[in-house]
Amino acid sequence: MNIHELNSFLILAEALHFGQASRTCNLSPSALTRSIQRLEEEIGQPLFTRDNRNVALTPAGERFKIYALRARSDWNSLRESLREEPDIAGTLSIYASITAVYSLLPGLLETYRAAHPQVQLELNTGAAEQAVDQVLAGEIDLAVAALPDRPALRIEFLPLAEIPLIFIAPVSGEFADPPRSRGQLDLSKAPLVLPRNGLSRTRLDKWLKKKTIFPDIRSEVSGNEALIAMVRLGCGIGIVPQLVLERSPFRDEVQILGNAPKLDPYSVGLCATKRSLTRPAVQAFWNLAEQAQ
Repeated sequence: MNIHELNSFLILAEALHFGQASRTCNLSPSALTRSIQRLEEEIGQPLFTRDNRNVALTPAGERFKIYALRARSDWNSLRESLREEPDIAGTLSIYASITAVYSLLPGLLETYRAAHPQVQLELNTGAAEQAVDQVLAGEIDLAVAALPDRPALRIEFLPLAEIPLIFIAPVSGEFADPPRSRGQLDLSKAPLVLPRNGLSRTRLDKWLKKKTIFPDIRSEVSGNEALIAMVRLGCGIGIVPQLVLERSPFRDEVQILGNAPKLDPYSVGLCATKRSLTRPAVQAFWNLAEQAQ
């Protein structure tokens, strides 16, 4: 197998469509099929199941995808380390939430682009809770993520900002005036809209457990932006990072509850594996972020 076959496999593993993948690879569908067949013959296992309608990775294909991602990363690192010219080149993939793209990354990206114009930047957006998993899987070089309470051993973390967690409520409707207990928000009676997972959910769950409170959860959502929208619609009281609310188009249509419990803020920053940080393009971005502190 060669690096071109690995790239073709990874493109097909992402697209799960031979026609679309062949166009991305600039190959005919039959040439892409032959390339995949050569890999399958070399490995001795089918990598994909396919019929007239669907293409899917087999269990062997899922394991081979992990290998192919690491092999491609190693190949890129080797190529960059052997380059004779001093300029940093290659690719740099970054994963971040929309909020991070708008608030934490613009200055860094602008400075990096000016310093290293030969680097091809790939910016991917998605749910903040998926950032660390993307990095650990080798699919992304760098991500903007909240520092977990128990960081993974293979992850390096560089703090960029400390973000408070705040409780919000609708400005009108049934839940606009939350129940109070001696001046403080009573979470034993308040209807809650909560993130399905993530650090803010973990922090709140620990606080509720400590206080022996069984919450009235009306809705669980994926993503902070969706949570703000649900609160705005009057579905209940929610908890979000303050930075997300400040960037939300609905920030003036919800109210911040000043009498809510105080949860520990969390650090948001860059994360990368030690393997990724051996690549010059990745290390250069990391160094710029350190200098900006």
